[in-house]
Amino acid sequence: MRSWLLPCALAAAFAVMPARADDEAKRPEHKITQSKSFIMVEPFYTTFYDAGRPAGLLMVAVGLDVPNDALRSDVDRGMPRLRDDYLRNLSLFAATAVRPDRQPDVNEIAGRLQRVTDRALHRPGAKVLLAQVAIRVSR
Repeated sequence: MRSWLLPCALAAAFAVMPARADDEAKRPEHKITQSKSFIMVEPFYTTFYDAGRPAGLLMVAVGLDVPNDALRSDVDRGMPRLRDDYLRNLSLFAATAVRPDRQPDVNEIAGRLQRVTDRALHRPGAKVLLAQVAIRVSR
């Protein structure tokens, strides 16, 4: 009796799988904004230090406003390098300028990320928009 139970269970499981794939294909895409020129970048997390010891995390969430279609395609293609440049710059900033008893300077962060963006794209035109800056002190 058990010899036919396993094949029937597997057949039922495989019969359900295409239906789930169809449901996922029909789901509407989640949009952050209606703007076609906005590109959201995944948040960055980096450690900041106090007296040479890890003191917490700096989280920075950014988006890019790129109205030029050609530049937007360059941003899409170069996003891995751009993310790496952002993370390196924010790691240096967190290690040297962020303290657990003060809020990070959001103007300094925005300026740094804008300079990194212009340098990585070899021209201005992509505007960095800060979505969120937060620190989590771990003591």
